[in-house]
Amino acid sequence: MTSWWTRLIRNPLARIGMMILGCFYAVTIGAGFVAPYHAVNDSQPDGSLLPPTPIHWMHDGKFIGPHVYPVSQGPTDLETGDRLLAIDTTTPTPIRLFTSGSPYKLLGFIPAQHHLFGVEAPARLNLFGTDEQGRDQFSRLLYGGQISLFVGLVGIAISFPLGMFVGGISGYFGGWVDGITMRLSEVLMTIPGIYLLVALAAVLPVDLSSAQRFLLIVTLVSFIQWAGLARVVRGQVLSIKEREFVQAAQAMGANPFYIIVRHVLPQTASYTIISATLAIPGFIVAESVLSLIGLGIQEPDPSWGNMLSSATNASILVFQPWLIWPPALAIVLTVLSFNLLGDALRDALDPQSVRRS
Repeated sequence: MTSWWTRLIRNPLARIGMMILGCFYAVTIGAGFVAPYHAVNDSQPDGSLLPPTPIHWMHDGKFIGPHVYPVSQGPTDLETGDRLLAIDTTTPTPIRLFTSGSPYKLLGFIPAQHHLFGVEAPARLNLFGTDEQGRDQFSRLLYGGQISLFVGLVGIAISFPLGMFVGGISGYFGGWVDGITMRLSEVLMTIPGIYLLVALAAVLPVDLSSAQRFLLIVTLVSFIQWAGLARVVRGQVLSIKEREFVQAAQAMGANPFYIIVRHVLPQTASYTIISATLAIPGFIVAESVLSLIGLGIQEPDPSWGNMLSSATNASILVFQPWLIWPPALAIVLTVLSFNLLGDALRDALDPQSVRRS
């Protein structure tokens, strides 16, 4: 019999999703090392809204390896209105690995002062250009991923254990316990999520930082997101509690809560894993929407959502598209990868496919 992990790995769409997610989480966890600049405090004088830095290989007809030229804002063409760039082509600056830069903490606690790649001043390497304050978009994208990618993990870490436990108690005990918990879950399921998020964002204390504000919102919302999962788990538990191994544990005098945690809930693990994988994109999209409308992560802290806020300006879409496409593609690829992984997990954990193999 083929294991579920083997079937998952054999799925090409699952491999694609895991590779994309693995790369995203790796570079965001090590953002201080991978990003060439600080996301907030490292802005370039005379360097706002610069396009992505071109990487050259030849200088004066000779191959000298990858290098860039110092670029800064130039005068504006009064006839066309185009922003001209001042490029110093006499000073090629090589791109080097493990360059020194601003101090940071790798993984949040290991002091370090080197970055994966970079160039020496006065040149700047802006792979995705700069924003209106001259900050490197590539660095802000990596640091912003620390919020956008992990907000979903925080959400399911709170809502799913709660939903499993409430659903397990409701289905196992039945009676008035089942009636109260299911009516409560039905009430919570009628609350529209986006309006609740907006209301919570409006009433929170103003002295909170943007990261604290959004983490508090996610925590509060997670405490009402368990309702849908609880109803499904309750239905599964109603069937599981009639099986022989549960009745044997009852006959031996095992504590009901021990039976629920040890024997009943593990039988719902397949559905829970799939649901958790498919629920993470919902939290990521919620963060993006809130930050986009100004109720989530606020400047100067980056997130993929507030990096998209410039999309509301039509001129940005036309003249500075590098401000929009990187965070938009990051959100799309992340959500798509989680959905691919969730579908693959559903196929791998399907009991019918297990019997067929």
